[in-house]
This record gives sequence, C-alpha cells and structure tokens, in this order.
Amino acid sequence: MAPRMTLQTQLVLRALLEHPTRELYGLQISHSAGLATGTIHPILARFEGLGWLESRWEEIDPASEGRPRRRYYRLSPDGAEHAREALATARTPLSVLRPGLIPGTGPA
Repeated sequence: MAPRMTLQTQLVLRALLEHPTRELYGLQISHSAGLATGTIHPILARFEGLGWLESRWEEIDPASEGRPRRRYYRLSPDGAEHAREALATARTPLSVLRPGLIPGTGPA
C-alpha cells in the first residue's frame, strides 16, 4: 500500500532518492527536502512501517561526541523502486510546481 503522496511526502522521497543506497540522518533529509524535522519524522516512520526504509541508531557515546546519537535511514532494496513508482504516479508531480518551491530550484 502506497502512502498518501502529499507535497511533503514527495519532497522526502526525492531527497532519499538522491542517494538511494546511502544512509542519511534526519537533519540531512530535512535540509535536502527543505522541510522541518518535525515534518519529516512522521513521514519517515510511515515509510519504515511500509518496509520502504530501514533505520538504525548510530553507535556513539553522546557525552564524548558532545551531541545526541543520530538515527540513520536508507531505502530498502524494494523501497527505492516503490519510491520511484510513487513519485511517477503522484497526482501533483513535483515537476509541475512553480520554480522556487522545490529546494535548489528557482527562476532560470
């Protein structure tokens, strides 16, 4: 079952597909998608529940690193294909949105 393809969902999928085999942590995905972390984490949880994403916690000592542990996400082997299909069939394809709304785009 595919998730509802909101604009935010599409932006998260596009961010994940930029490097489909690379692990990314939430803040990296947030920046790439141009969305707040509070917006992306429920979307990531839905994708993980569908089996589209795999995640793991970073194994560090937060005290010695001076920062909290990061949770890393990566598209599952089938997840990348599902993500591409979902974007291709989205009712509001990102390509029809006005320039500047998608991070990294703007007037030519």
